[in-house]
Amino acid sequence: MAWDPQAYAVHGAFVPGLANAAFDLLGSAPGERILDLGCGDGVLTERIVAAGATVVGVDADPAMVAAAVAKGLDARIGDGRRLNFTSEFDAVFSNAALHWMGEPAPVIAGVVRALKPGGRFVGEFGGHGNIAAIRVAVRAVLVARGYRVPSVEENYYPTAAEYQAALEAGGLVVDGCFIVPRPTPIVSGMSAWLQTFRGGFIDAAGVPPEKRQQVIEDTRAMLRPILADASGNWVADYVRLRFAARKPE
Repeated sequence: MAWDPQAYAVHGAFVPGLANAAFDLLGSAPGERILDLGCGDGVLTERIVAAGATVVGVDADPAMVAAAVAKGLDARIGDGRRLNFTSEFDAVFSNAALHWMGEPAPVIAGVVRALKPGGRFVGEFGGHGNIAAIRVAVRAVLVARGYRVPSVEENYYPTAAEYQAALEAGGLVVDGCFIVPRPTPIVSGMSAWLQTFRGGFIDAAGVPPEKRQQVIEDTRAMLRPILADASGNWVADYVRLRFAARKPE
């Protein structure tokens, strides 16, 4: 999925804005070297740098990396499933990105290689049940309009037990791994959210560009009785998975 940094800064600002718990879990210290995995446009990367760490940001989207570089950050284009660092970082941090990377094993293997002995891997991403109503509604509209629903799930949303098992299978010691229900106000409205976060999935279903907005509005109409109040304020059914793990000494 290709991202629009300007649209994301407007309609996705809540993502880094709600990352305080994950950021606190990182507990970065001055002088540490940290990898921000899935750094996006670098908003959280800046916070880690401001805490005194040396930070490398990696993201698969060139436009988002360019936005991070424009902030003066060390951000690089890279695939989280093919990290090429070796024993370089005191910590790997990731917020709202791991669910876009699919199967966790190659991601975790790259993280383990990147960490120094005793280094930690902490973060937060979509957990089991995340935006379930939205996902069902998008599929229902696609089917009703005669489009094919992509056969591959667009995101990886595991249970805490599933992800803990994946971390341990990768050789990490897990200090915490738990699901956090987090109903999230969508200030920009559901249409803008769908355009920003589900546009790629709609395109993958074969929806022509001129029909995309109709699919979005049909989905919005289906979701309104569930996720919007009488005044039109939207709250999405977010569920997060927060974790802390470390590489053995």
